[in-house]
Amino acid sequence: MKLAIDAMGGDHAPEEIVKGAVTALKHYKDLEVTLIGDEAKIRQYITEEDRITIIHTTEVIEGTDEPVRAVRRKKNASMVLMAKEVSEGRADACISAGNTGALMTAGLFIVGRIEGIDRPALAPTLPTLDKKGFLMLDVGANVDAKPEHLLQYAIMGSIYSEKVRGVVNPRVGLLNVGTEDKKGNDLTKHAFELIKATNLNFVGNVEARDLLDGVADVVVTDGFTGNVALKTIEGTALSMFKMLKTAFTSNLKSKIAAGLLMPELKVLKKTLDYSEYGGAGLFGLNAPVIKAHGSSDANGIFSAVRQTYEMVEKDVSGTIRKTLEDINPKVDE
Repeated sequence: MKLAIDAMGGDHAPEEIVKGAVTALKHYKDLEVTLIGDEAKIRQYITEEDRITIIHTTEVIEGTDEPVRAVRRKKNASMVLMAKEVSEGRADACISAGNTGALMTAGLFIVGRIEGIDRPALAPTLPTLDKKGFLMLDVGANVDAKPEHLLQYAIMGSIYSEKVRGVVNPRVGLLNVGTEDKKGNDLTKHAFELIKATNLNFVGNVEARDLLDGVADVVVTDGFTGNVALKTIEGTALSMFKMLKTAFTSNLKSKIAAGLLMPELKVLKKTLDYSEYGGAGLFGLNAPVIKAHGSSDANGIFSAVRQTYEMVEKDVSGTIRKTLEDINPKVDE
């Protein structure tokens, strides 16, 4: 298996990207990795070159770049060359912690979308209190969506959850303002009927307050709502730990208590860190394209590689393609 990795994308590139890739190579003996970026900087963190190929480039898409313009103009950017490795058949999948919008653009226009998928969806696995996690899509690939798009998200999310996450008969929920069947706007009302008509394990509408309780294994929504929900979950977790830190350092007694509780607090923090589940998959493309968290350390990159490896191994893109060929014609409307 061959993976292409943008070594220059993310807050801690290339060091953490390269270290994470090296860890993955030690774990997966049949894995080969192509790192794209500044060769001199990459080589600083490589001790062995077995199964590593480097494509040298000094051009990088920055986080402040306008996505479409950057992909079109920066032909030799590490992210663009990474996507070309996949589109031209030299890699099975790709990973970047760089500019999210640019990665979505590169995925859509270079890797290409699966026939029958109108719009790809960006889908991270988010934490739940029972540590099983749930998949949410879309969280920002498309701020506007049609009911048919949410149906496609439900199909893709169910396939991924079953094939990669090992969830038997995944429960699919539609994010809404209430759990009653007739709740919501025109988008959610029509999407409800479309998803209900499939053979998916549809549990109906779900509310945002119940997401971390594990109310569903797959939660579908439009990209605008999904991104707001994602940022709210992430921000709440960060704020909670800031408040705990303030409380535990306020006096000597609390500092002693903090020392005693430190192992449990570290476990809790790890549980709420969705980068532990891997990256956000851009579902609906001809091959797996994974967006690692921008602040990913080596462990976060390794988690993204593990996720990508499993997507390729289980042929998630192929399964989605085949399912759409057999699915209700409404998907192609």
